Amino acid sequence: MSAETYLFRAEETIATIRRTQIKQIEEAAATFTRSIQAGGKVYLFGSGHSVIPVLDIFPRYGSFVGFYPIFDPRLMWTNVVGPGGARELLWLERTEGYVSVVLQSYQLEARDSILIFSHGGLNAAPVEMAIEAKKKGLTVVSVSSHQNHKQAKATHSSGKDLADASDIAIDNCVPPEDALVAVEGIKERFAAGSTVAVVSIAMALVAETGARLVKSGKTPPTFVSPNVGLPADHNQHVFQEYERFVRGR
Repeated sequence: MSAETYLFRAEETIATIRRTQIKQIEEAAATFTRSIQAGGKVYLFGSGHSVIPVLDIFPRYGSFVGFYPIFDPRLMWTNVVGPGGARELLWLERTEGYVSVVLQSYQLEARDSILIFSHGGLNAAPVEMAIEAKKKGLTVVSVSSHQNHKQAKATHSSGKDLADASDIAIDNCVPPEDALVAVEGIKERFAAGSTVAVVSIAMALVAETGARLVKSGKTPPTFVSPNVGLPADHNQHVFQEYERFVRGR
């Protein structure tokens, strides 16, 4: 059954991440902890489908103040074709120079760090986000397919792909084609694996960073489900803390 095949392949991917990427995940979490302890921000960026883990980190039940998503609606499709569609997005995220315009709205500081998601790791948007962040002194953490990194030629004029431009490069352990299920009679594969992989990595980073903050004596304001029995205004206090955090307190 193809459904069972997909679930097996997804389990294999998570097991590979657990076996091979824990050192990098812990190193990244230590970096994020230092940024938050210093009053800095952990910026988050992805374009296209790689915005999914950014959306899932904060605000998200079980996550906390310290993460700062960089959102640009032009790099997130809201339609399939036409305005806001995939064709326009795919063109824009491959166009060099756009990210420097996006970053005019953000004040990156050396005490900050950044987490960048891109399955292929070749498009201009994630590569330039890494390059621009490093110019500002940030530690750059990336999550991408290292199989693609090893076999694909960089397309950015810098000669770098995302893993090359990163200080800490985490492998999502998914093959370059992303889709995991082959079916006899058709060349294309079905069912992407990168979303399961990168959201798992993202939540592992949240868990490890949160635990390190608590152990250091800095309890992060944590967004929680209303089903857990905390005071009704708990999340309002979290949003107030986030507003202070964005203003730099």
